[in-house]
Amino acid sequence: MRRVYCDFHIHSCLSPCGDDSMTPALAAGLLRLSGYDVAALTDHNATGNCPAFFRACESYGLTPLAGMELTTAEDIHLVCLLRTCEEAEAFGQAVQQHRMLIRNRPKFFGRQLLMDAEDNILGEEPNLLPNATDLSLEDAFALATEFGAICYPAHVDRESNGILAILGDMPELPRFSHAEFREPENRDKYCLHYPRLKGLRPLFGSDAHRPDAICDAQFSIEIADTGDVAAAVMEALQGGSR
Repeated sequence: MRRVYCDFHIHSCLSPCGDDSMTPALAAGLLRLSGYDVAALTDHNATGNCPAFFRACESYGLTPLAGMELTTAEDIHLVCLLRTCEEAEAFGQAVQQHRMLIRNRPKFFGRQLLMDAEDNILGEEPNLLPNATDLSLEDAFALATEFGAICYPAHVDRESNGILAILGDMPELPRFSHAEFREPENRDKYCLHYPRLKGLRPLFGSDAHRPDAICDAQFSIEIADTGDVAAAVMEALQGGSR
């Protein structure tokens, strides 16, 4: 067994709330310099910058995961983690069918930049990404798991788009196996108020939207000491299922 430092919640400049300087390549380099071994790119309702992130991670010796921060119809954010870019592309196309297509207004919401691994702009996503999809919480979970994703509520200790703030408690369904906290010290306090959280495995993600929000590595998990780190991480997370 070995211990790896992970951040499973990172945004790039594809997310309109992300800084334009937060390119996949820059994010990968800063994550590696900050001591991370594994990281997932999780832009809002899109996976278009995952290929660039994967190539940049390979250059820096960082193990990448593909991902998305999916917004449900209830306006709850879910982190969805996938092993490969191919899985992420297919999942992204499926989510596209459930998005509310409203034209982005970059002046007000920010640009949505599609990049390559050399920081070249390939294009821009024309429709605003963070909007709620038409997927209910249960349907979003079902769709993500259908594509092999590990899916769990993001930043449960945050009021904005947090599942606890919106629903008032953890629902019995869907049966999440994990819950993400922004602040590790919040877990015990929240578990006292929301007992259903106690049965969920805690994960911690930076939710970084800007380069300066990538902090030194703190959160780690133990994985099997195999050659395929990404597969071992996914296996370790799936092993936390209820």
